[in-house]
Amino acid sequence: MPSVVENLIRTAIVVAAGGGLYWLVVRLGHQFLRRAAAKGGEHQERAETLWIVLRRVILIVLVISVVFVVLDTWGFSITPFLALGTVVGAAVGFGAQNLIKDVIAGFFILVEDQFHVGDTVSIAGVTGTVEDIQLRVTVMRDYQGVVHFIPNGQISVASNYTSHFSKPVIDVGVDYGTDIDHALEVFRDELERLVSDPEWGSKIMGEPEIFGVNALDDSAVILRGRLTTVADERWAVRREALRRIKNRFDAEGITIPFPQITVHRADQ
Repeated sequence: MPSVVENLIRTAIVVAAGGGLYWLVVRLGHQFLRRAAAKGGEHQERAETLWIVLRRVILIVLVISVVFVVLDTWGFSITPFLALGTVVGAAVGFGAQNLIKDVIAGFFILVEDQFHVGDTVSIAGVTGTVEDIQLRVTVMRDYQGVVHFIPNGQISVASNYTSHFSKPVIDVGVDYGTDIDHALEVFRDELERLVSDPEWGSKIMGEPEIFGVNALDDSAVILRGRLTTVADERWAVRREALRRIKNRFDAEGITIPFPQITVHRADQ
């Protein structure tokens, strides 16, 4: 029968071994992150997201293992715990199907690299920035600062706005009396100036696309263009483009109309 001192020594060894193993895993994880950081971009984001989840899973497994070994060291039978685990596992299998669905969905989100921490996405009717990806839930913060915890099993479609590049569409309405060809020339010229701007040019990839007249609305002729931007700069570039186009149209005397209704009296 081991003495109390021997049990304490064994317990300390087990705890130290568990801590040392976790420390080793963390060191290996940091090396993995450094290699991914050297590649930059998508590789780094994906590695950071995977590491967050794996570190949590490894920590949970190590803690449970250490607890069981310590209990066995002190003479406590772990058989009842294992039996309880079997019963609980059966209960989970029957009563927690949604939980299992969420975990499986979370696993495939990570494996398939659908989105990363820091991406702007639209999932389950919520659009915002991904703050955390766990096996069961994805944590998002919307533009108003509200944090949403979305079960992964509820994510049927994930729209990623910040993957590789973005293509913001720019629609501008002009008056029906406007010379459309001239308006399109001004439209193109202003977008080309934006591309050539030293401050904004680094955020834009390639030349602007001018599609021409996109629609004939009730009060305006809609001109459409498009830019290709760095993934997370789409909104800033689009706002700047609209600001410049508005000022340029004003300078050129091109009217951007507002909705109007013409009323004809029946007795006239």
